Amino acid sequence: MKLALLILEDERPVREALRRDLALFARHVRIEEAEDVPTALEVIDEIDAAGDRLALVMADHRLPGISGVDFLIGLAADDRTAAARKVLVTGQADQDDTIRAINEAGLDRYVAKPWQADALCDMIRDQLTEFVVAAGVDPLPHLAVLDAERALAIVRERGDL
Repeated sequence: MKLALLILEDERPVREALRRDLALFARHVRIEEAEDVPTALEVIDEIDAAGDRLALVMADHRLPGISGVDFLIGLAADDRTAAARKVLVTGQADQDDTIRAINEAGLDRYVAKPWQADALCDMIRDQLTEFVVAAGVDPLPHLAVLDAERALAIVRERGDL
């Protein structure tokens, strides 16, 4: 079972920049992209069918047909995706949209465009660790992409070290 990260972004250059900045995770985390919500839902079905776990979703706010906030709210109501960490990546969400994302989708983080690559990677590592802790996933197979100190504390508590 691999942890999966979904990038939902309608602008190809932004998706490519996110994938480039997250390249250090690619050997250990299944990184998927979608340009719209229907494609994102298909990707989630594929992740689920493969037995992998959707650990993190990074969604743009402005998407064709449905907002990223509404998409994240839908994920919060789906048993398969409710535990996934939810990150809104945008430069265009207004205060009302952001409040809805926090209150109705359980938004975990907000990333303003343009982002700093190092800060983005630190945030991803933190959110993947939060997912592993909250979902009760064994951290050992995923140590390379987790906050090592927190992950090893879990392992020590279990008595594996």
